[in-house]
Amino acid sequence: MAVSSMFPAPSRTSYDVVIVGGAMLGSATAWFLTRTPGFDGRVLVIERDPTYAACSTAHTNSCIRQQFSSALNVQISQFAAELIKDFRGCMGDDPRVPDLSIQNFGYMYLADTEAFADVLRANQKIQQAAGAGTRLLTSDEIRCEYPFYALDDIVLGSINRKDEGYWDGGTVFDWFRRGAREHGVEYIGNEVVALTRDAAGTMVQSVTLKTGEVISCGHVVNASGPRAARTARMAGIEIPVEPRKRFTWIFSAERPLDRDLPLTIDPSGVHVRQDGPATYMAGGHADHDPAVDPDDFAMDHGLWEGHVWPAIATRIPQFEAIRVITEWVGHYAYNTLDQNAIVGPHPRLGNFLFVNGFSGHGLQQAPAMGRGIAEWVSYGHYRSLDLSPLHFDRIERGMRHEELAVI
Repeated sequence: MAVSSMFPAPSRTSYDVVIVGGAMLGSATAWFLTRTPGFDGRVLVIERDPTYAACSTAHTNSCIRQQFSSALNVQISQFAAELIKDFRGCMGDDPRVPDLSIQNFGYMYLADTEAFADVLRANQKIQQAAGAGTRLLTSDEIRCEYPFYALDDIVLGSINRKDEGYWDGGTVFDWFRRGAREHGVEYIGNEVVALTRDAAGTMVQSVTLKTGEVISCGHVVNASGPRAARTARMAGIEIPVEPRKRFTWIFSAERPLDRDLPLTIDPSGVHVRQDGPATYMAGGHADHDPAVDPDDFAMDHGLWEGHVWPAIATRIPQFEAIRVITEWVGHYAYNTLDQNAIVGPHPRLGNFLFVNGFSGHGLQQAPAMGRGIAEWVSYGHYRSLDLSPLHFDRIERGMRHEELAVI
């Protein structure tokens, strides 16, 4: 990839914080640094593709939920929901910032076995203890509220319509990035090709750019999405994060539904939701789900005909006659250990910070992650939400902090 000329070369040779990756997680971190009392350092964001056309943020389905199996993940999304609902206030009541909301159609998990129903019951207890509004529904109760489903095989459903559904992640990303730049964060179009440790091997002392500049740094934040393992490897660190393809289709139906469609997670692994007044969004992946190159966006055209559409039409018979409008491929930064984020400092390379491996949850978790990293850089600890269960030391010990509710 040719280095972009859209942004100038870095204006300095030394920065307090260098963020590798300027999409949602990198820009959330940059913005929160500018808002954190006590931090007055200089921040550089290095983005290899300043058009953002190929990043995971650009290919997201932009949803938010509280139906997780980890109480910490519930709290992380609750913070994002509060930020979304008061976004203009969070941005300093800037009149240019739009008012945002969450389209609360909810997530509908469908269990076709007693074993999965037990998982939903256990998850609901965790979610309700954290303040989520999750309800469990029998198949008859689901049918009463959503009569378009075919439910002969369904044992139990789980739905929450409080702060759960669609939100405008693109606008939040745009204002995180714009706000960070307006408050002095420097963005450049370039690529990090090397990280250099100090003589003791306890700190990253500089990053080297593809154009040859060597930049000294106080902290380095790895916010490079599906390329996170490559960035970590430059510092001599191995992390279990790899790009996995995720496929999305937008379609219209000959017979549209008469009410909003929750984001329905079918036992087949396919998910489908309302997308607009008369359109719907479906997503899924193939049974064979290997790591891929982060530049691989080739569509699997047989997946729709052979798996996704049949699953949708079986669950919602009104979707037997539909028309695909558009389709795309994106990537999960998939944590193969426990499908949970890797956040915070490396235990021995203390100025190297992770915001990686979100396994599809990165957009909705970015606000809490950006705040947390900004607090760690500024104070050496978290002041809001304790993210230490997601630290890298669990990776070294092989201790899973597993998230069971991964789509």
